[in-house]
Amino acid sequence: MAHGGAPVSNISSGSAAGARVCVVTTRWNEEVCEQMRSRAVAVATEAGAEVVEAHVMGAIELPVVVQQAARQFDAVVALGCVIRGGTPHFDYVCDSVTQGLTRVSLDESTPVANGVLTVNSQEQALARAGFPDSIEDKGGEAMTAALDTLATLRILREQQLSNEQEQA
Repeated sequence: MAHGGAPVSNISSGSAAGARVCVVTTRWNEEVCEQMRSRAVAVATEAGAEVVEAHVMGAIELPVVVQQAARQFDAVVALGCVIRGGTPHFDYVCDSVTQGLTRVSLDESTPVANGVLTVNSQEQALARAGFPDSIEDKGGEAMTAALDTLATLRILREQQLSNEQEQA
């Protein structure tokens, strides 16, 4: 598992004040997903964002709910956990979810953080879920990525608006 070299974010206490974010979490692998959800919510709350939550059955249901959320919120975090089994189903689900979430983000021009774990075992999932003894906090990291992207988009949009006003 890669966990070295993580970038430093500019997201700090209160830096996302006024932002409205939605966390969409799957119900499969509940122990892992609920921990990631709680970490994502904690990061958003610490940053001053308003959080609304939604739940879906499994990872394949994420993109359509995330798409609706992306139309209503400043940023969306999709959380889930897909554990490899003995069939190609894992590959189809992971690819479909990744493509769906990416498409939603681009189509809606809204930051969508993909916090869907794709792991080989329950042990790997637990190690990445942000528990006190975990080596990674993917729920918190996904929220940080969404808020960081939102901050960057706000700067770019403000610059665009300023340029348009100067040209008018």
